[in-house]
Amino acid sequence: MEPGGQLDMQQLLQAAAAMQSQLVSAQQELADAEVQGTAGGGLVIATVNGQGELVDLTIAAGAIDAGDLEETAQTIADLVLAAYRDALHEVDKLQQETMAPLAAGLGGGGGVPDLSAFPGFPGLPGAPASPGPDEPGDSGDQASEK
Repeated sequence: MEPGGQLDMQQLLQAAAAMQSQLVSAQQELADAEVQGTAGGGLVIATVNGQGELVDLTIAAGAIDAGDLEETAQTIADLVLAAYRDALHEVDKLQQETMAPLAAGLGGGGGVPDLSAFPGFPGLPGAPASPGPDEPGDSGDQASEK
């Protein structure tokens, strides 16, 4: 912050650039990651990347009952869906772990950053109050006032 309580835009821009770099890095880490979900005691294993895209699917021979192919087909379909959903659950956990430090840098919980230290933002503690709707203020449109 500059003397007189003015916001140092260079400092703010540097912080934003650092945050963007961390975000890009976290996104790349997620894109490169692979997690697995299982169903049927390991009969079906779904592998997804950090973005939730299915990249591999393994179905064990034990999942197939040659005597009842119709029932087997339905069972395999159910197991594939369950394994994929399990893998997506693991991706969600990975995303939370990877992105949580960035959310904390935004004031925690992924909300609006805590800008209370910057008195140049109206409505924050230490900031000059802006005129209300019934108070006279400089509207910037002086041509309409006659």
